[in-house]
Amino acid sequence: MSRLELPRGLGRGSATSCDPHMRPIIGQRRRARSLPTSPERRRATRCLPHCPQVRFADSLGLELAKVKVFSTAEDPSIPLHVLTRLAINSALCYGGDLQLPFCYMEPNFLQPADCADFEARLQRQCVCLERVLSSQELGVAGTVRVLNMAFQKTVAVRYTVSEWRKQQEVLAVWQSGSGATDLFAFCLPVPPFLLQSGSVLRFAVKYRVGGKEYWDNNDGKDYSLMSRSHALSMPKDSEQSWIHFI
Repeated sequence: MSRLELPRGLGRGSATSCDPHMRPIIGQRRRARSLPTSPERRRATRCLPHCPQVRFADSLGLELAKVKVFSTAEDPSIPLHVLTRLAINSALCYGGDLQLPFCYMEPNFLQPADCADFEARLQRQCVCLERVLSSQELGVAGTVRVLNMAFQKTVAVRYTVSEWRKQQEVLAVWQSGSGATDLFAFCLPVPPFLLQSGSVLRFAVKYRVGGKEYWDNNDGKDYSLMSRSHALSMPKDSEQSWIHFI
């Protein structure tokens, strides 16, 4: 067999050779990059934006459960719409038309702001209950008007559900001012047992300013609201629309 001769000028050592440029690979093989180690992986995780992390309470030395014990003086407040739904479910078990007890707190006094002597009382007492709204689900809301006698002032409402054998206070929150007077708002919590017909809530308003206290207790009679109940009758076929309404 004859030997194949390359054309002159195209030898193996020539710079213009068509053979690919071969480089020795012994000792130059690159090591494949391995997966990140645990510390590297943790650092990479911390660098990721919005990376959720889960931590358990026991790993932080915290308790897994929290127990709250209520005393009889700390009866939890139940929204009226929840009580209404319970009454609906109870009525549906017996069939027929729905008889829904509607409980509300009715003031035993005229709204002071609607009385002709409101301004005179305000000037005489420096504080006067303005209006009461008993439509709140978790309590009785109202407003108080006070004379603007100083910038620093506090308004509180002292109330009782046991004829003053026990009493509590809630702070009113400033709403607006007209220069001569300021308007405060408050909300008295109504415990579930107070929604029983005939129960009474009594309260008085305290205004503290300039180191002195001024009171509005309805001329010594206290402001009182009585729990009343009214039965609402609804046909059974309208139960779904009533549930959606509340």
